[in-house]
Amino acid sequence: MKDYGTRDLRNIALLGHLGSGKTSLTESLLFVSKVTNKKGEVEKKTTKSDFMVEEHQRGSSMQTSLIPIEWNDCKLNFLDVPGNDELISELYHALEVVKGAVILIDATKGVEVGTERVWTEIRKRHIPAVLFINKMDKENIDYEKLLEDIRTKLGKRAVPFTYPIGRKEDFEGFVNVVEMKARIYNGTTCEDADIWEEKLPKVEQLREMIMESVAETSEDLLEKYLGGEAISEEEIKKALHESILNGEITPVLVGSVTKNIGVQTLLKMLIDFSPSPNELKELEAKKLDNNQIVKVKTVDTEPFSAYVFKTMVDPFIGTISFLKINSGTINVGDEVYHPQSDSLIKINQLLTLIGKEQIPLTKAIAGDIVVTTKLDSLRTDDTLSDPKFKIMFDKIKLPTVVIYKAIHPTDKNDEDKISMALGKINIEDPSFDIQRNKETGQLLIGGYGLSHISYITDRMKNMYKVSVVFDDQKIVYRETIKKKGEGEGKHKKQSGGAGQFGHVRIRFEPSEKDFEFSEEVFGGAVPRTYFPAVEKGLIKSFEKGPLAGFPVIHVKATLFDGSYHSVDSNEISFVLAADLAFKAALQSIEPTILEPILKLTITVKEAYVGDVMGDMNKRRGRILGMDQKDGYTVIEATAPEAEVVSYAIDLKAMTQGSGRFERNFDRYEEVPTHLIPKIIEQYKK
Repeated sequence: MKDYGTRDLRNIALLGHLGSGKTSLTESLLFVSKVTNKKGEVEKKTTKSDFMVEEHQRGSSMQTSLIPIEWNDCKLNFLDVPGNDELISELYHALEVVKGAVILIDATKGVEVGTERVWTEIRKRHIPAVLFINKMDKENIDYEKLLEDIRTKLGKRAVPFTYPIGRKEDFEGFVNVVEMKARIYNGTTCEDADIWEEKLPKVEQLREMIMESVAETSEDLLEKYLGGEAISEEEIKKALHESILNGEITPVLVGSVTKNIGVQTLLKMLIDFSPSPNELKELEAKKLDNNQIVKVKTVDTEPFSAYVFKTMVDPFIGTISFLKINSGTINVGDEVYHPQSDSLIKINQLLTLIGKEQIPLTKAIAGDIVVTTKLDSLRTDDTLSDPKFKIMFDKIKLPTVVIYKAIHPTDKNDEDKISMALGKINIEDPSFDIQRNKETGQLLIGGYGLSHISYITDRMKNMYKVSVVFDDQKIVYRETIKKKGEGEGKHKKQSGGAGQFGHVRIRFEPSEKDFEFSEEVFGGAVPRTYFPAVEKGLIKSFEKGPLAGFPVIHVKATLFDGSYHSVDSNEISFVLAADLAFKAALQSIEPTILEPILKLTITVKEAYVGDVMGDMNKRRGRILGMDQKDGYTVIEATAPEAEVVSYAIDLKAMTQGSGRFERNFDRYEEVPTHLIPKIIEQYKK
């Protein structure tokens, strides 16, 4: 692979709903650019970008793959991003390093939930996109209806840059409306052809739409257009390039990737109209010597810097780190600064990948996407920089995980292997959460859905030979008291020699704090040296509450009286006396159970707001407010964790897959009285 300047690079994310044809497009791109002489197929498990066992099992991408293509003296780094909406980390990290996107739309299905989701994400980041309507060769395709669907759901700025043509119901090719050239499929490949006379009026109408958009980009071009003066091809290309970068136009292309129809035109338009890495806004980083924010230009004359946007762990190669070179140049053998470990790292290897196939490089320049290996200290979201230009790029903020599942090994001998396996997989996918809950004894995995969690456990089985079984997550309750009351505790033990004696009277009352201890002892009834022992005894007693054994919180304990023995009193006696005082007070202070309350931020389409709010009321939830954002309704609510354990699944079902939410712990709140006996019975088992 030859060297390319920054201006000749394009970094493009391939996005779309599950099954829209992204991976098949990568095979077509590799084929038409003559990287391969035979196309792989998803069904036959022979594609370059889907090479993992889990991808073969599911028949879909589960991680982002790098596919570099050389075309017309440019290099295009395509990132094939999974369409599974639960693999959020893959999407967010890919969008951090690209400047353009191709969104595939299945012509047989139109704009699907996944299409809208990725469209929303690229609009947030101001990433220009090309919409590629795939599978145009299928039966009963209504292009005008598809276009209307796109404009309704994705915005009116979608403009056909190619228009499908065919006699009768067949899709035989398309017209490049920008260049006014037809491409007809001959059964093997596409060939240039004249535009059919009967299609000319429609094509000219679309061409006029494009020319109006071109004219509106500058006063000079508008003057030319209104005066009937010809606008040159170079001026058209430049104007469209700027309009696409600014989000004023979104090109719509048509084709069939299985037949390679429209793929060469897609490549040409990506080179002509999508931005090179040095275009769009500059990057921001924190300069470590003074904590100031600096602008980083994606040019090779700046000091070197790079961002690690993906990590893979290969059992034979070790750590594989995917780098986006944000500035400067890096050569094999260079030493670079790694702020996360505050150390210098030597780059011994640079590669590009075609799926998992390695292609060695000697250097990489600003804007390129490359890979380095065997640097075990590197993690996703890390920064590398010139040792004389110590900076750090921000980490990506991922949404909170929304569902937890408990796991345990099918073979008890694998208990020790689980932590190792999860740790390795967490390096590859930093978005999932691992928790060992001491109170319930459960090992929990938190993810964005059951598909996400099952992918993690499949990786454990395939890579590390650890099989696990799922259990439901146990809710971690708390206990507290509702009333003010007193308790007396006297510990007395005599068995020859020095005995034990501790005597306390303690007042208990509800508190806003988790635990408060104070004393009001007068006249030395309990010596000050034993106060810490009394507090220690209460803390130990509160570790397991009297109802179901949950920790006791929100209690203030005041030691106000007691007695001691000059010989027999000691620390352990007052520790035990404090425990007895709490037990003695239970009848008067009315213990109860508290449940965790979560704050939920739910994002849904307007059509589902009523259903979601009604469902939330059934879950003992409270609606705090609503807002409109990016065409969706955002509902703020609180609900008991016990009622939303499976909400990730239920919300998808309620909203036909379009709803999403985030969750955070908010507070503990008293459980309704009628539910307490059931909780006590469940946890005392």
